[in-house]
Amino acid sequence: MTQRRSVIDRPRDQKDTVRRLGLKRINDSVLKEDRPEIRGMIAKVRHLVDVEEVTGADEGRGRRRRTEDVKQP
Repeated sequence: MTQRRSVIDRPRDQKDTVRRLGLKRINDSVLKEDRPEIRGMIAKVRHLVDVEEVTGADEGRGRRRRTEDVKQP
């Protein structure tokens, strides 16, 4: 799941939901299990996030790094 839109000027409950999904900024991505409570949270903020199914080969990938997070040698 990837946050695509800002939470600025959104109701507090939507901001909290995006944060509890583990998303902190636009283009931040996280992997979540397919569970009913996660689906409910996604449904609440579906206009702010993009969701895609990940196959078994991609599951170990974890959180994508932003270029600012990568230390240069």
